[in-house]
Amino acid sequence: MITREKVEEALDKIRGGLKSEGGDIDLVEIKDDIVYVRLKGACGTCPMSTLTLKNWVETTLKKEIPEIKSVEAR
Repeated sequence: MITREKVEEALDKIRGGLKSEGGDIDLVEIKDDIVYVRLKGACGTCPMSTLTLKNWVETTLKKEIPEIKSVEAR
């Protein structure tokens, strides 16, 4: 089962990199094994945010929590 605590722990590993670029990430909800997040700060308006979300955030979360089907922006 995917818990909010597990996802937050995995997101903490990502936050450092995002904060170094002036951004951050919030967990919005978990529904049907899909994690919904919101990129904030510089990451929220960056033209590369889609790549960041799929290539870094989703890859990292799936590695930590294999039950996750995908990570989507909200």
